[in-house]
Amino acid sequence: MSSIFSKIVAGEIPAYKVAESIDFLAFLDVNPLAEGHVLVIPKQEVDYLFDLDDELYTGLQMFAKIVATAMKQVIPCKKIGVAVIGLEVPHTHIHLIPMNEVGDLNFSRPKLTFTPEQFEATAEKIKEALREE
Repeated sequence: MSSIFSKIVAGEIPAYKVAESIDFLAFLDVNPLAEGHVLVIPKQEVDYLFDLDDELYTGLQMFAKIVATAMKQVIPCKKIGVAVIGLEVPHTHIHLIPMNEVGDLNFSRPKLTFTPEQFEATAEKIKEALREE
């Protein structure tokens, strides 16, 4: 059965995409902990991060680094935090979360709500920073 992320990759479910390559996709989390919270996934559906083959694993990490660098340029924060939890969706994904303190990565905190226009504006800021690199 396809994960929700595989359905996003296939275009069956819309997403606020910020970056895409042949093998990877980055899009805004619709239940974010912070403005600009991005999910980075391999397009190939693999449940567990450490089940990825070495090439896909290192490629995912490099893709996440590129996206995080762009995020840091346009989202006010001290750092971009990284989390891999993998329990909620059976498809490997990396959370990139703008943060100013350790508690900003607390997934038990209430999620933020943004309008579609706010999500689109945030996605566009990140895409623009990526185009400038």
